[in-house]
Amino acid sequence: MEDRKSVKKKYIDKIRQLNIHNELYYIKNKPTINDQEYDELKKNILDLEQKYNFLEHKDSPSKKIGFKPSKNFQKQNHKVPMLSLSNIFDKEDLVNFEKKIKNYLDLSSNKSFEYSVEPKIDGISASLTYKNCSLVLGLSRGDGYEGEVITENLKTICDIPKKINSNDFPKAIEIRGEVYITKNDFEYLKDKFANPRNAASGSLRQKDPAETKKIPLKFIAYTFGLFEKNKFIKQSDFLNSLKKWGFKTSKHNCVISSINDLIKNHQNFEKKRYELEYDVDGLVYKINDLKLQNRLGFVGNAPRWATAHKFSAASSFSKILNIEVQIGRTGALTPVAKIEPVNIGGVVVSNATLHNEDEIKKKDIRIGDVVKIERAGDVIPHVISVDLKKRILKSVKYKFPDKCPSCGSTIEKEFNKQTKKHDAVKRCSSEGYSCEKIAIEKIKHFVSKDALNIDGLGKKVVEKFWEKKFIRFPQDIFKLDYKKIENLEGWGLQSISNLKFSINNSKNITLSKFIFSLGIRHIGQENAKLIAKNLQKKENFIKIDKNYDFDSFINIDGIGEIQIHSIRKFFSINENLKVLKDLANFLNIKNEVINNSGKLKNLSFMITGKLENMSRAEVKTIIEKNSGKILSSVNKNLNFLIVGDKPTTKKVNQAKDLNIKIINQYGFNKLLN
Repeated sequence: MEDRKSVKKKYIDKIRQLNIHNELYYIKNKPTINDQEYDELKKNILDLEQKYNFLEHKDSPSKKIGFKPSKNFQKQNHKVPMLSLSNIFDKEDLVNFEKKIKNYLDLSSNKSFEYSVEPKIDGISASLTYKNCSLVLGLSRGDGYEGEVITENLKTICDIPKKINSNDFPKAIEIRGEVYITKNDFEYLKDKFANPRNAASGSLRQKDPAETKKIPLKFIAYTFGLFEKNKFIKQSDFLNSLKKWGFKTSKHNCVISSINDLIKNHQNFEKKRYELEYDVDGLVYKINDLKLQNRLGFVGNAPRWATAHKFSAASSFSKILNIEVQIGRTGALTPVAKIEPVNIGGVVVSNATLHNEDEIKKKDIRIGDVVKIERAGDVIPHVISVDLKKRILKSVKYKFPDKCPSCGSTIEKEFNKQTKKHDAVKRCSSEGYSCEKIAIEKIKHFVSKDALNIDGLGKKVVEKFWEKKFIRFPQDIFKLDYKKIENLEGWGLQSISNLKFSINNSKNITLSKFIFSLGIRHIGQENAKLIAKNLQKKENFIKIDKNYDFDSFINIDGIGEIQIHSIRKFFSINENLKVLKDLANFLNIKNEVINNSGKLKNLSFMITGKLENMSRAEVKTIIEKNSGKILSSVNKNLNFLIVGDKPTTKKVNQAKDLNIKIINQYGFNKLLN
C-alpha cells in the first residue's frame, strides 16, 4: 500500500495536470488531449479522493462545477438570466410537461397548444444587445447570471448584423442565439480542437478579436432577453421578424399543435440529425403564445413554457464489480452499481443507479453481471438490462439489506395515501440525527450552494470533521474549534481564515433559504419560498412546534398533504426542534422581501372556489407580482375574499361576519386595471 506522502504527491500532480488542460481548453483554446482522456484524468482524481479521505484541493473537479467567466474578459450581469431548460426524453415526459402547464393555467385536458419547435444546436450561447438599431454589447452565457463581455469578438461573425436597417426594429432589445461551427468547417480545425462545440467556444473567447475573425463562426438567433415594448403575439412571429431584420434562423423551425405530431417530428428529425450541417442534441419546444409564456413564468431555474426533447440515450456494456447501498438525507436507501469504467457518449462512467430493491428484483441484477448501461443527457447513468449469456455460473441473487447499513435501524416502505400503494424506495426508520449517514448528508445539504453556501465545507471536509467529532449537528459549524483544525493535514492559516470568513458570511440568510437548508423531506427550494412568503416573518417559523396547526399550510397553493405530513413529522422530533432553535441564535435570518410597488400593495387575499380559466397558483403568482399577500385563513387581517364557483360556505360566512369584502373574478380583475 502506498504511503500517505506518495499518494498526496500523485494527487497534487494530477490536479496540476488538470489545471494545465483547463487553461489549454478554456483560456488558450488549444486542448492537447481528447474528451475521453480529459474525463479519465478527472475520474482518477475523484477516485483518489474517494479512496483517501485526507485528499482535498480547491481545484478538484469535486469542488468545481462548470466554469466561471474567463479573467481575460470584463464580466457583466445579464439583465435577464440565461437559464437552462428542463429535459424530456420520451412521450410520457412530454405528456407530463403539457399536463403541468394545463394544471397551472387551469385549462381542460383536451386543450391543445401551438409549439414553436427549434433544433437544439450544440454550440455556445451568446446575447446581443441593440440600442437604436446598433449592436452595443455582446455577452457569453457564462454561468447564466454573469457573462463575459465579448462584443468585439461577436462583431467578427458575418451572421451577426452590426446595424439594423428596419423601421420596425425595437429601440432596445437583447437577441439571443447560438454560436457554432459547421461540420465541414471543423474538418480544417480538428487538429486544434476536440469537437465543434469546443471549437466554437474556444474561438469565440479569444483575447484578440483578430484571432476570432480567422475562424468561420456562424450564428443562429432563437429568442430574446430584455425587450422594451414587445408587441409580438407568438414566438414564431418573432422568429419570422428576426429573418426580416437580417438574422439567420434555423430552416428547421416549425409550429406543431399536437403531442403525437411532436413525437413524429422528433423521430424523423433524429433520423436525419447526422445529415445536418451542424451538431444537434435534441429539439426545443416552446409554447408559441407569448402571453401564455408570460403567464407561465419560471419554476426554479427553468421556464415552465419550454423544454428540450433530447435524442436517444447513448449506451454501452460493462461489468458490475459491486453493489453499494447509499443513504440520503431523507433516509432513502439507493443501490448503486460499481462498474468497470466505460466511455458512454464521451463521458467515462464508473457508477450506475439501480433505483431501488424492486428494480433489482425485476431485472435480476447480480454482482458480476455484464449489463447494458444507458446515459441520456444529464440523467444519472442507469442499468437497462442484464446479458444473461455472460452470467457466471456461481452468481447469486442480490439480497437487499433488511436493516440500515449505517445505524442498524429497521428499514421500511412508506404508504402513499394518494396512490394507495407503498413507495418503491426503502428508508431508514431512524429520525432526526441519530443515523450517522443521514446526519452527515443533512449537514452536507445544510452547507451546500443552494442553502448556506459555505465555501470550504465540501463533502469531504464535512466527512472529515464528522470523523474527528468536530460536528454532529448543523449548529456545530458555528462553534468549531479552529485550533483543532490547525492540526489537520492540509489546513494552514490561510485556509482556516477563508473558512472562518465563509462561515461568518453565511450567517446572513433569507427565511426561504433557511427553511430549505433544514432538509425537510418534500420541501425543496420552491416549496421553501412558498412557506416563507406565507409566514413572512422568521418568528412565525421559529415558533412552530408539535402543537402547531399544520393543516393551515393546506391553504398555501403548491403545498399539499404530502408536504404537510413531512413538515409535521419534522417538528415532531425534539432533536429537530433543538437544531432549529440553536440555529436561530447563530444566524441572522432575514424576513422575506416583499415587493411593495405593485397595484395590490398592502392588500391581502384569500381564494375559495374554482375560478374561470385560471388556477389558484396562477392567481397567487399575479397577486404576489403586484405586491399583494396570500393569507391561509379568514381573519381580521384579510382584505378580500375572492369567490369562484362552489366556494367553501364556512369561509364565505366567516368573511361576512368579519365584514371582509367579498369579490368575484371580475372584481379582482378590476383591482388590477
